[in-house]
Amino acid sequence: MQFILPILAYIIGSIPFALVVGKVGYGIDIREHGSGNLGGTNTFRTLGVKAGLIVTSADILKGTLAASLPVLFNADLHPLFVGMFAVVGHVYPLFANFKGGKAVATSGGVLLFYSPLLFVAMLACFFVSLYVSKYVSLSSIITGIFAFIYTLFTRDIPFIIVVGLLASFVIWRHRANIQRIMNKTEPKVKWLSKTPRA
Repeated sequence: MQFILPILAYIIGSIPFALVVGKVGYGIDIREHGSGNLGGTNTFRTLGVKAGLIVTSADILKGTLAASLPVLFNADLHPLFVGMFAVVGHVYPLFANFKGGKAVATSGGVLLFYSPLLFVAMLACFFVSLYVSKYVSLSSIITGIFAFIYTLFTRDIPFIIVVGLLASFVIWRHRANIQRIMNKTEPKVKWLSKTPRA
C-alpha cells in the first residue's frame, strides 16, 4: 500500500474531467479553445456555467478522494502526502499527454478532506478576491497564500509543509497569468455572462 496508494492517487488526479465533459457533453476538445487549459476556469469560459461547475466540482472531489485513500485502505500514510499525487496527476495527467490544469481545484479538494474549515475559509477568500479583482488567476494565488498563512497557526508541520508546497505550485503554474496581469492583458471575469466563449 505504501507505493500503490500514491500511484492510485496520481491516476485519480489524471482523470481530465474538462476533456471528458467537453467531448461527451459538447463535442468539443477544450484544449483547442480558450486558454487550452484542462481546468475549471477555461471550462467556464469555453462551455459555460453548467459545464464549469461540473468540472470544478469533479476536480475538487478527485483531490478529496485521493486524500481519503489512506483512511479507506487503513494505510499508514499521511492523507496530505497521498493527496499531493492527485494534484500532480491533475497538472500532468497520464490520460491527456501530461498537460493538465493549474492545481487549484484539486489542491482544494485535498484540503477539503484534511481541513474542511480551511476549505470553507479558502472559498470565502477566493470569492472576495474575485469580486474585488475580477481575476480568477489572482484570486487563486491570493487564496493559496492565505491557506499557507492559515497553516502557520496550526503547529501541524506536515500541514504547513504540504500547503506551502501546494501554494507554491499554484503560483508557479500561474506565472504566465501574473505576467499578463502586469501587462493588463489578463481577461477579467464578466459577471452574469451566460454566453460560452471560444
